Amino acid sequence: MTQKPLETRLARLARKGDQRAFAELVDIYTDKLFHLGYRMTGNRQEAEDVVQETFLRVYKNLDRYDENQKLSTWIYRIATNLCIDRLRKRRAIYSLDAESSDYDGLDGYSMLPSDNRTPESELILSETQRIVQEGIATLPAKYKSVMILRYLQDMSLQEISDVMDIPVTTVKTRVHRGREFIRKRLEHKL
Repeated sequence: MTQKPLETRLARLARKGDQRAFAELVDIYTDKLFHLGYRMTGNRQEAEDVVQETFLRVYKNLDRYDENQKLSTWIYRIATNLCIDRLRKRRAIYSLDAESSDYDGLDGYSMLPSDNRTPESELILSETQRIVQEGIATLPAKYKSVMILRYLQDMSLQEISDVMDIPVTTVKTRVHRGREFIRKRLEHKL
C-alpha cells in the first residue's frame, strides 16, 4: 500500500471524528512541518507554532480537503502560507549567531543536533551551513519559500506549484532567481 491511500484513508477517518487517525497524521507530518517551519523562520519556537497552527487548521478544515489532491500538498500549502505570513509580519531577523532567548549563553548553533563527525568536518559543515543559512535568510519571502521547498524539502516543481498555488513557470522563475540571489550573496564567502 502506498502512502497516498493510507493518508487519504486517515483523512477520511479523521473527518468522521476518529482522533486516532488524526493522531497518525500528526505523527506522519510533525517532523516534516517542523523542518519546513524552522528552515523558513529560522526560529525553533516559531517553527513549533507553525506546526501547531497547521494541525489546527487541518483539523478544522478537514471537510474542505479535496481527495483528488495529495494530502501532503494541502498540508504543506497551509504550513507554507503560515510561514510566509510570519515572515511578512516579522521585522527582526533571527540568526544562528544570536544568543537564544530560551537558553542563556547558547546560540543557534549549539542547539543543532550533533552526530559523530570529526571536529574538522564539523567545523566545515557548521561554517557552510551558517553561510548558506545566511544566504537563505536574506532571500525575499517569495523566493525563500520556493527554495526551501525545492532544495530542503526535496519537492518537485509541480509539487511546489500545487503547494503554493502558482504556475510551474513561476516556480521555475523563482527557483532561478533565488539561486542567483544566493549565488551573488555568497560568491565571495564560499
